[in-house]
Amino acid sequence: MGDELLASTDIEDALSEVYVSAIAARAGYTYSKPNLDRDSVDLTISAGGRQRPKLDLQLKGTINLDASTELMPFSLKLKNYNDLRESTQVPRILVVVRLPRNADQWLSVSPDELILRHCAYWLSLRDAPEADVDTAKTVYIPTKNRFDIEGLKALMDLSRTGIVK
Repeated sequence: MGDELLASTDIEDALSEVYVSAIAARAGYTYSKPNLDRDSVDLTISAGGRQRPKLDLQLKGTINLDASTELMPFSLKLKNYNDLRESTQVPRILVVVRLPRNADQWLSVSPDELILRHCAYWLSLRDAPEADVDTAKTVYIPTKNRFDIEGLKALMDLSRTGIVK
């Protein structure tokens, strides 16, 4: 028996935070973590410039995201779905980091590089319809919505308008 404290799903979620934090830092933005996640916001990313835009993010990490399709199904807890569909002053998005099925491939470190495998995708649920389920809602994330440096900068430009769709 090892000395691990985290379950596999805890590690997936922790790696999603690491991924997003690294993208935000590389884009030149700050990020902060709310004291408590009671409103489906795991991180807030802030930019400078005109209007000082922000984004609130609900983060998920998973091995169950199929990037071979144009729309990737993802099961989201109903509370998160409802919180993310609300119209808010700071736009909210879901960011899902796709990880390899084999946990040994998630992260590798050498003297020359740090590699976190696969990629993240985002989805805005603003004004999405009310869910007709009790526990979880399947959402469909477009593969074109990559959460990378360019994608984050484009999202910040949209945030300046107050609407991210």
